[in-house]
Amino acid sequence: MNALPGLGHYLLAEGTTTRFREAGDLTLDLFHHDGRVEDRWLGLQPREFAILWRLAERPGALVADTALTADLLRVRFGCELGDIADQVRRLADKLAGFGLAGLIAARPEGGYQLAVRAVPGVIPAARLS
Repeated sequence: MNALPGLGHYLLAEGTTTRFREAGDLTLDLFHHDGRVEDRWLGLQPREFAILWRLAERPGALVADTALTADLLRVRFGCELGDIADQVRRLADKLAGFGLAGLIAARPEGGYQLAVRAVPGVIPAARLS
C-alpha cells in the first residue's frame, strides 16, 4: 500500500476533516483517496490525490510551488521544484482524459490553483513546458 501524507495534511482549520471536496464536476473522496466524475473514478496516485486535495481546499486560491512541495510531497525546500511541475503536468493530462482539461491552472510566475471557472491571467498546467 502506498503511504499517503499524514492525516495532518488533510485537517481543516478547525481540526476536523471532511470526506468530500468538490471542484466543478470533480468530487474528491478522502476515504478512497481518489476523485470521481459522476460514477467514474480517476485512479489517482497518492501524490496526485494530495495535490488535488490541497488545491481544492480553496478553489481559485494560488498555492506557491514551494508550499505545495513542502505541504504535500514532504520534500525539503532545497529540492528541485521541477518534480512538482512534472507531477502537476501529468495530473493535468490525466484530468483532461476525464473532461477536466484546465481544472489545474498555473501562473507564469509560479504556483497552481484549481480553476473551476475560467480565471483571467492563468494558463492550464498541461500547456506549461
